[in-house]
Amino acid sequence: MIKSENFQFSERTPWEDLGNGIKRQVYGYDETIMLVKADFETGAVGELHSHFHAQVTYVESGKFKMTIDGVDQIISKGDGYYVPPHAVHGCICLEAGMLIDVFSPLREDFLPKK
Repeated sequence: MIKSENFQFSERTPWEDLGNGIKRQVYGYDETIMLVKADFETGAVGELHSHFHAQVTYVESGKFKMTIDGVDQIISKGDGYYVPPHAVHGCICLEAGMLIDVFSPLREDFLPKK
């Protein structure tokens, strides 16, 4: 079974630099769920994409223009959104911030390469 350790600590959880002002930390997961922090610099773009995972996201900080299936909304600290499987989505970071993503099932492509 694929699973993380039971506890994750920020100072021990590595950041992966995705380039273009975006980096992420992968937290707890098993085969059915995964928690990920994504840090965005102002102006960073999460390109439009889709995946078979359901996704819910909480805006920890910052301000973003979020697009889900062609609908744009400005979201900021305290807001959240749901992305159904296969929905085309992406964002532009208007003010530097952090998104907390939960995926179901886990994003195997986010796991460290062995």
